[in-house]
Amino acid sequence: MASQQRQTADALVEAFNAMDNEAIISFRAPDCVRQILPLSLKFPPQTNAAYRANLESMRSIFSSFRIVVNDVIEDLPNRKIVMYITAEGQTPIGEYQNEYVWKMTFDEEGKKVVEWSEFVDVGMARDFAPKLKAEAMRRKEME
Repeated sequence: MASQQRQTADALVEAFNAMDNEAIISFRAPDCVRQILPLSLKFPPQTNAAYRANLESMRSIFSSFRIVVNDVIEDLPNRKIVMYITAEGQTPIGEYQNEYVWKMTFDEEGKKVVEWSEFVDVGMARDFAPKLKAEAMRRKEME
């Protein structure tokens, strides 16, 4: 049987695939912060409020989104899971393809993520992400 933290990580993946932002946030501790890596990209850390806003703006753009977990490393004593993930989705500005490495640290019960660092594909972050952000801003202005 999978550990509680692995069950939580798997449920988080399911929430992303369902584009269920409320569920995604529900798996994060109230003070959880997400840090996009590498730091050279200069993305600021995201609190739950900032992350929720980011998820909502992206949800308005994606007509489909799916992640696949390709590998998992679990460190039970230190309450950590590392997942290598590929993602693809459809947007009005083109096909989205990305790779992530999520490193999550869980609370003692294994039910909430307390720390999250996420390595992203630098090429995607540099070339495609600004187009996504521009489209999100355009849509927000039309509201």
